[in-house]
Amino acid sequence: MDASSSLYDLTPIAWLMAAGVLIALGPLVWVWRRNAGAGPARRLHALTVLTLFLTFDLTLFGAFTRLTDSGLGCPDWPGCYGNASPAGARHEIAMAQAAQPTGPVTHSKAWVEMVHRYLATGVGVLILTLAGATWIVRRRQRRAPPPSNNGEHHATLSAWWPAATLVWVCLQGAFGALTVTWKLFPAIVTLHLLGAIVLLALLCIQAVHYRQAAADRLPTPVSPALRNGLIATTVLLVLQIALGGWVSTNYAVLACTQFPTCQDSWWPAMNFAQGFEIWRHLGVTGEGQPLDFSALTAIHYTHRLMAYAVFVALGALAWRLRRIEALRPQARWLAGLALLQLATGLGNVLLGWPLAAAVLHTGGAAALAVVLTWSLCESRRGMAVRHAVHADPDPAGHDNNNPRKAAA
Repeated sequence: MDASSSLYDLTPIAWLMAAGVLIALGPLVWVWRRNAGAGPARRLHALTVLTLFLTFDLTLFGAFTRLTDSGLGCPDWPGCYGNASPAGARHEIAMAQAAQPTGPVTHSKAWVEMVHRYLATGVGVLILTLAGATWIVRRRQRRAPPPSNNGEHHATLSAWWPAATLVWVCLQGAFGALTVTWKLFPAIVTLHLLGAIVLLALLCIQAVHYRQAAADRLPTPVSPALRNGLIATTVLLVLQIALGGWVSTNYAVLACTQFPTCQDSWWPAMNFAQGFEIWRHLGVTGEGQPLDFSALTAIHYTHRLMAYAVFVALGALAWRLRRIEALRPQARWLAGLALLQLATGLGNVLLGWPLAAAVLHTGGAAALAVVLTWSLCESRRGMAVRHAVHADPDPAGHDNNNPRKAAA
């Protein structure tokens, strides 16, 4: 097969889609059989939670792919040198590896990259199934007579969130292709990471909404100040994740190998103009000149300074959330994940960027985004929160989160 004909060969795409269907088939059968007798909201909730879990795993594997320099293990897309798997591209990979034994193309890196693509396609199939199932349930609900007192059918099930998630995963796939074809262009790689975080948030929103619908439950009212704090902390975290992605994709982690100082200084030499020139290729400026080390220092140190603010914001938010019974699980998760991020961030700096700590650091950031999304969905702005929180005389746990009580 010559290079020109491979551009029009649909075999790799067909095999990639087949692999995605096979990967998704097992989780789909398991969810449907396990929840065969449940209502539509519970079944969709189970499928969404499973998809969320697998998408989180995919995010971790994506970090592993990037951190092991496997992103160009197969330098074309969607296949590997025009083949459905690295097994069919052994000759091309061997030639590339012989030319550069420690380069971006090796047999192991090619398999890591292709496994990531197979898993991503499987997640895409699950999201497509979730969107289709939600539309089917929605149509049936519109045709059925209105329920008497069972609130499960109230907007269970808006199909717009699954539809938005489906559109987003297609965009995410496009960014994945650009990551390869644009040779790890830093802005594209960072946007690909942010796209994964948004995908996790979209799935989390659906999971919480389905659970609330299945339990006939409304979000917990909280004070406007706490609600605003949740939103502000989420914005800070997204900005910090973008900075972390910029650090990773520019390989700036080891620009500072000390803590709390950097290069024996509290304010080392930094070139912010070069470091935060967004539209440029990896390792060079927009004019094609090599990046100064001071540019890498600026990237690293900005991320570190922002980390202090995010850590304080997460701690303060966790402290306030723990005072609300319904939101205490989220408070515990936020506190624990903030400590994990601190530990893995320090480990990356002081231990020379070990792979396990780096992958966990990405996973911790993704988990924080999920927990904050969960907190936002399980709360709502309300003026009655002071009575709900402070006037709870029943330690045995009368449900102040019942929608009828909330309405009263």
